[in-house]
Amino acid sequence: MTQSSVHEEGTQGGVRNSRDLGWGDGGPEAAQDGDGSGRRGTPVGGRGHRRRGPRRGRRVLRWSATTLSVLILGTAGAGYLYYQHLNGNIQKGERSSGDAKAQKTKANAAGQTPLNILLLGSDSRASDENVKLGGAKYDRNSPPLADVQMLIHLSADRKSAAMVSIPRDTRVDIPKCTDPKTGKVYPATTDIINTTLARGGAGCTLATWENLTGVYIDHWMTIDFSGVVRMADAIGGVDVCVRQNVWDHPTAAVPGGSGLKLTAGTHTVEGKQALQWLRTRHAWGSDLMRARAQHMYLNSMIRTLKKQNVFTDTGRLTDLAEAATKSLKVSEEIGTVKKLYDLGMQLKSVPTDRITSVTMPNVTDPRNVDHVVPDPANADKLWEMLRDDVSLDNKGKASAAKKTTAEKEATKAPSAADDQIGVVVQNATGTSTLAPVSGRAGVVAEELLQKGFSKASKDATAGLSEDRTVVRYPSAELEGDAQRIAKSLGIPLSSVKRSTDVSGVTVVVGADWRTGTTYPKQSKPKAGDLPGNADAINGSDSGQCMDVYKPYRW
Repeated sequence: MTQSSVHEEGTQGGVRNSRDLGWGDGGPEAAQDGDGSGRRGTPVGGRGHRRRGPRRGRRVLRWSATTLSVLILGTAGAGYLYYQHLNGNIQKGERSSGDAKAQKTKANAAGQTPLNILLLGSDSRASDENVKLGGAKYDRNSPPLADVQMLIHLSADRKSAAMVSIPRDTRVDIPKCTDPKTGKVYPATTDIINTTLARGGAGCTLATWENLTGVYIDHWMTIDFSGVVRMADAIGGVDVCVRQNVWDHPTAAVPGGSGLKLTAGTHTVEGKQALQWLRTRHAWGSDLMRARAQHMYLNSMIRTLKKQNVFTDTGRLTDLAEAATKSLKVSEEIGTVKKLYDLGMQLKSVPTDRITSVTMPNVTDPRNVDHVVPDPANADKLWEMLRDDVSLDNKGKASAAKKTTAEKEATKAPSAADDQIGVVVQNATGTSTLAPVSGRAGVVAEELLQKGFSKASKDATAGLSEDRTVVRYPSAELEGDAQRIAKSLGIPLSSVKRSTDVSGVTVVVGADWRTGTTYPKQSKPKAGDLPGNADAINGSDSGQCMDVYKPYRW
């Protein structure tokens, strides 16, 4: 989406916005003759001429009204021009640049849907300012890495929110991505997730998240080093806490470090020091603890902004608007000030005690001890909660969206009798951490044959991987066939998906169905029923402090 047209947010909208932001309001008042200017003058000389005063008075009034109108329109125009200036600050890009299969969550009974925004922190050093803040001049032309990756999930009713981080060193399957600027195609691969930003931009990172989680992501935002500094300054500082004195500096064993140096206790950090807090890793002991420190910072920032009445302070609001629009690059469909403002208002409406920050449950990567991979059972439980819009805190209820999911919808009639339905079964039980279970496609295909689906067969393709079992079909006329197959195996209808990747009805046996001939029943997660290794933090908890790894205490 390009910048909104004047018809959409035009001059009237500009005037309205300029008033809202404190850049001019009011209107010309009607001119009135309240001082007797309508009286006729006294005759002069031999011929009775009217005095010229009234005409002059009317001209003066007309001139005054015109001048006032010009001033008001000029003020409003300045507000509109400034609004357009802010729009011009915003950099935009394609929402998705990779192959992704996630589908939007169904609306709840009130017609509301969840909102998911992917927030990325880039280590790009493509400017002098970023080189100065991030060091390593030799990295200036290196592809950027997304070292901070966090999904902001707003519930359909906007009463709760979640902030979910995936550690930068998580090894994942990355789909084929195409760089929207150069057209370069990057083939599908397996690598750590922070490399995705260099393989087609933020849209590739979004596609990777969607394939990993099954969560449809509506928008993305990226921010770099200098952007963090600008935003921290505009906010006026954020409170953070450490339990011991901390200095994240190079050591004999580990080079590098953010430079963060604080005494034990609570401190208000802004500017470069805020960036140091967000980048610190060694002093916390691991990249996983860095995610925790980032959650603490964002929770504190949200609490700070809620306390500040910035909307009555024109100077503060202008500073925030300038900083935000210069600091963020966003997916094109939210690339205007109005749309970003609307997003901010939706997040602002969520009480802080209904905001939950978590890190993806993970285990050590068996291929590389310096990396992690998703903890299969616990990570999938978290993704399911997001997909089904189940609140991560225990104050909410499961989303009413479940009432309108595929399980509650009418089953489509199959196009043929059971013995005429063609179906192929694939074995996709292998994952990054689990070896595939041999023979699964054959076992499930045989079960279908026993149930009367005489055209069932197995696909011998090896190396397929799916966390969850799914039944795919290529076109609308085969949806009923796919649902019939799913019901015969006990697979929920929510796992029946239309896909262009198959030529007929295809059962993909995933890692969640490693034994047996009937799909295991899945218990639905309840509000607040988070995995124990998700490292959850409540947004209202202002007493959180970071422990400092001993080599970095002073």
